[in-house]
Amino acid sequence: MLEWPDSDLSQGLIRYVQQRNTFSSVSTNPADLTLRITTKLALTSRQGRYHYRIRLQAEMSETAQLIKAYLVEHVAAGSSVRWVTASDHDPIEAALQLALDDLLAQIEADRSLYVLGQGRAAQ
Repeated sequence: MLEWPDSDLSQGLIRYVQQRNTFSSVSTNPADLTLRITTKLALTSRQGRYHYRIRLQAEMSETAQLIKAYLVEHVAAGSSVRWVTASDHDPIEAALQLALDDLLAQIEADRSLYVLGQGRAAQ
């Protein structure tokens, strides 16, 4: 009943990371560092309200070598009635925004792992 095309999610993630300026550049092309994000959306109903849980699993890698993995999860409360409208989309987007904020804050805190000369050896 709720459609969220992969392409919409992918484009939204790319735009968010570009706007946040965590990285010097962001592209879908191969790069020195690769950030892969897997998303999972779950819907539960408790105490008369729907709750939308977003779980992001991310891996930062260099070539094929994993440098660090991340896991963040956020929940946003929705309405007491499900509609295929903004009543679904707004809480999902709110949970996703919080999860992305957490994820990028963790990556930014680990900056020394990813910057040449500060923890990563030049190739």
